Order: sequence, then structure tokens, then C-alpha cells
Amino acid sequence: MKVKNISLVCLTLFVKRAFTDCSANIKKQGYSCCSSCIIYFTDNDGKWGVENGKWCGIQEYCENIPTDCSSTIKSQGYACCRSCDIIYSDESGDWGIENSYWCGISNSCKNSQQSNIVVTQPTTNTSQPISNAANDDYVDSNRKVQSVVASKYSSGVSVHDPSVVKYGNKYYIFGSHMDTAYTTDLWKFTKLYTGVNDNNKMFTNLFSKSNYGAFNFVGKNSDGGYSVWAPDIIYNNRMKKWVQYFCTSSTYIKSSICYALADNVEGPYTYKNCFIFSGMDSKTVGKTNLKAVIGYEDMNRYYPNNKYNNRVYPNAIDPNAFYDFNGKLWLVYGSWSGGIYILELDESTGLPKHNISNGNNTDKYYGKKLAGGNHQSIEGPFILPHKAVGYYYLFVSYGSLTSNGGYQIRMFRSKNPDGPYTDVAGKEFMSGNNSSFGVKVMGNYNIPGREQAYMAPGHNSALLDDDGKVLIFYHTRFNDGQEYHEPRIHQMFLNKEGWLCAAPYAYTGETISETGYSMNDMVGTYKFLFHFHNKINGDISNLYTINLNKDFTVTGRYSGNWSYDKGTHFMTIRIGNIIYSGVFIRQLDEAKSATVTAFTAIGGNNDSVWGVRF
Repeated sequence: MKVKNISLVCLTLFVKRAFTDCSANIKKQGYSCCSSCIIYFTDNDGKWGVENGKWCGIQEYCENIPTDCSSTIKSQGYACCRSCDIIYSDESGDWGIENSYWCGISNSCKNSQQSNIVVTQPTTNTSQPISNAANDDYVDSNRKVQSVVASKYSSGVSVHDPSVVKYGNKYYIFGSHMDTAYTTDLWKFTKLYTGVNDNNKMFTNLFSKSNYGAFNFVGKNSDGGYSVWAPDIIYNNRMKKWVQYFCTSSTYIKSSICYALADNVEGPYTYKNCFIFSGMDSKTVGKTNLKAVIGYEDMNRYYPNNKYNNRVYPNAIDPNAFYDFNGKLWLVYGSWSGGIYILELDESTGLPKHNISNGNNTDKYYGKKLAGGNHQSIEGPFILPHKAVGYYYLFVSYGSLTSNGGYQIRMFRSKNPDGPYTDVAGKEFMSGNNSSFGVKVMGNYNIPGREQAYMAPGHNSALLDDDGKVLIFYHTRFNDGQEYHEPRIHQMFLNKEGWLCAAPYAYTGETISETGYSMNDMVGTYKFLFHFHNKINGDISNLYTINLNKDFTVTGRYSGNWSYDKGTHFMTIRIGNIIYSGVFIRQLDEAKSATVTAFTAIGGNNDSVWGVRF
């Protein structure tokens, strides 16, 4: 065997390294270039490595390195070699040296000559962060960055527009297209029902051959089938029945809200009737209850020139029923068209009272307008009453529901069930451009540990669980060129001002510390992203690198300062002139490989920000 000259190898690699470089964006943030080619993470600034427990930029020299060396070597944190020069062999495989670091020899080099020199076996630096529980202000300057493990998490089912209801130890999500699933661990779901047809046993009579009453007004959709969308389930205390509110539709305005009853949450449900209609004209209004509700008033205002006035009046889909703090029952609904409306329900029947008069943003038939109008994107309303803080939280979705349609979750709140609902800037969305209103809870984003970005998260529901935790349920698509979607669940936390902030990672059972976290938990380098309120498009939120320093400055791609309330989990971060108020939380990443420190916060400009420290 030919003996390799290790000194010559190392000298050659030193010369190579002297004439290469890493991303200018990374260096501008004060980070050095890595010596090794081990990639921990990639974001908009470039490829990142970790050396001596600190982030660094991967050099251009490392482009296109092989990935087919020994898995045992890679699992120890070493990259594969470009060359086939074997410096050392052991039970892990064949080793080389490049850029003064050990690396694994590619399997494609198996026919190359091998050295028989024995060199000291390479070792990994696996020292763990030092703890100093007695001193909350202690910061370990030698804390090592944890590995970022790619997640392929799937919740196991596809349910669009998931509306959550809990019964016993099961969390059910009822969705469009008569899809229903449940979970007991809030991580993996089991399908219960699927398919808009008579084989789906969710209903006993929805497709009764002598009836088809739910479709009498709307008829068939453009595909020649029937549309059953966006159900919502509530237990009616007076009727002692589970009530399913759902909608049928055939066009972007021709829809009806219907209801069905069951003795058990899983059904089967018996269809009863439809009670709110939209998209009518003089020829079809006779198939609705409009005249029965408003009497002999002029009905032409709903369809002037014999065309439904959808810029003023709602599309009757996406119902959500809830009890207010005083036990009154309400129904909020609407999509695009004239916006989001709310009606008080008669608890004894589960049907609208129609007890308000026509006026400014009120209508005897449709109820009271809460937000939107002029056919701007806004849909999927869900109101979460939170009596402990005295607010009702209104969630809606903006954008188009396709992967690149900019679908996103927005939030408003009110002291009253029927509004007014305002955002963090104190604005009510009754006119103007929709992007200017509502806290953007989340939109398209990527986050460390995900192989693909999440796209078009929206049409959410929310649950105040028995343990006081707030969980948000929504569907999301992925950055894979497809339209496949799955449900996701995140925990939400109240910030100091009483706004709900969503955790960056899917819920794994984490509990926020009521007494807060130490400086050692909070200080460090974060991957950071904005959910910009002014974006309703297919853009994916970029990831940037910032440092929360011990002196409470913020450095890196953005500069500013940060603070925390000692003895609590509350925090703020200032970027430019905007102060974002939120919380720190320790939670598992999506691969469940590491417990990370994260923060989630809301700015006075309706933007949300997330940060994750590995």
C-alpha cells in the first residue's frame, strides 16, 4: 500500500481554504467561516455549520461534497471527503482529512488504494451545556449548539377546515367533504369518516333518495357532485343533543347553512333543515326562508337587478357556534362576499332568533357584520371565548386556500361576543384593504428541522382545554408542488397584553414555565422569522440569524434590544421601531430530537415573530 504524507495533505488543504470564502450575508452578521464542511442548517443567508458551539458559515469549497460515506461516520457529525485519500480505517469506516478536519471516504472510492497508517482515532466534542441553577443570571459561554434533525412528521390524515370538539379523552376534528378524524395524543390522528356520498355513515339521511333537502336550493357543483363544507359541532345544553352546523354550496355565492342532530358526538347525525341562504335571485328566492323571516319587506335589496349583492351580504358558509360568558348561543359565519356575520341562536331550537333590526352593518336576516366585505378574502371564522381574560378571540383566514394562494390565519378580539372586534392596533376591519387589519398569527413559513416549508396554513379552530392550555387546530399544505394537506396543532400563549401567540413548533405536550426561564436558557443565537401582515401571497417567510445577548442587545441580521419580566415567561423584542410582546417557551422540535428555547411575539403593527434557539 502507498503511504500518504499527512503533512503534505494538510498543507494542500490549508492553501485551498485560504482562497475560498463563505456567504457574505453570514459574515456581515459577525460570524466567521467554518473550517469544516459539516452543514447543520440552510436558510436565506446561506449554509451554516457549528464549530466550538458557535454558528459559522460553510465555505464555497464545500459545495457538492459527496454524501455516500459511512453512515456511522456521518452519525458522529463528520462530513464525507471529496478525495479518496484514506488516512485511517477503523470499525466506523475509512477516514480522510480535508480542511484540517476528519471526514469519511465516499463509497465510490472503494477501489482506490488505501493507506495502512494508524493515526489517533478522531473524536467528537460532545460536551453538554453547564448548568448553574443557583444563578439565574449565569450564561454558559461554552454552550454547544444542538444538532438540527430533519423531520418528516405527518399527522396521519388529511382533513380540510378542521373544527375541533373534545369529548372524553378524544379530540375530534370535523372537516369539509365529510371528513372526520380523532386523536388522543394530539400528534397522530385516526380517520373516522370520509367522502361526500351515501356510503359515509356520518349522516343517516343527508342523501335520502326521496329528499336531498340540503341541496334543494344550491343544487350540484360545477363537477356535477354535491359540496358539503366546513362543519362545526357543539353540544346544545338545552336540547341535550350534539348539533352539527354545516354548509352546502354550488358557486362562490350560492350556499346554505344547515344543521343535523345526534345523541353521540360521533353520530350518526340526522339532517334537519337549512336555515340561512345566500346567492338567491327572484327565480330562486322561493326555495329559501327569506320571506318567512323578513315578512313583506322589500327583498330586492338582496338581489338588485336580479343579481345577489355579494359585496354587501355574506356567502352562507363556514359556520361556527359558541356559548358566550353568560350562556347565550351564537353562530358566526361567512366567506369573502359581504364578510363575516354573527347571529344569536335560540338555544331551545338551535336556530337563529333574527331579533335585530336593519341598520348600519346589521340585517334582520343575516345578523350583524363583524368584519370584511366588498368581496375581499376573509373566511373560516372561529370565535374562542376565554373567560379568564375577558375576551372573545375571532380567528379568520385571508388569501386563497391553494398552496401558493397566501392563505393565512388572522386574529381579532372583543369584550363582547358580537363585537366590535379589533386588532392589536385597535382597528376594526369594516372597510379598507384586508391586509391592513388583523394580527397575522401565521402564514407560509419554514423552520429549522423541516424538510419542506409549510404553506397556506388556515381555516383554523381553537380549544381551551381542561388544563387551561389553548390549542389551535388548522390545515396546512406543503412546499412540494402539490395540494395535499394535513391538520396541525400548536399551543398558543397569552402575552402580557392578553393576545394569543402561537408556538413555532407543533404541540408535543409542552407546558410553559409560569416562573420563567434563566438567562442561560434565553441568551443565544436564534433562527428568526417574521409573519408580515402586509403579505397575502405565496412568499415563504425567510429565516434569519439573530443573537439575544446577555447585555439585552439584539445583533446579527437585525439589531435592537430585548427584555424579559423576571419570574415570568413574558418577554419583548424590539426590531427597528417595532416592539413585539410575547413569551419564551421550551418545547421539542418537530423531530422530537431536541428541546429548544423559542419565543413567539406580536408587534403593534400586526406582525408576529418567531425565534428558535438550538
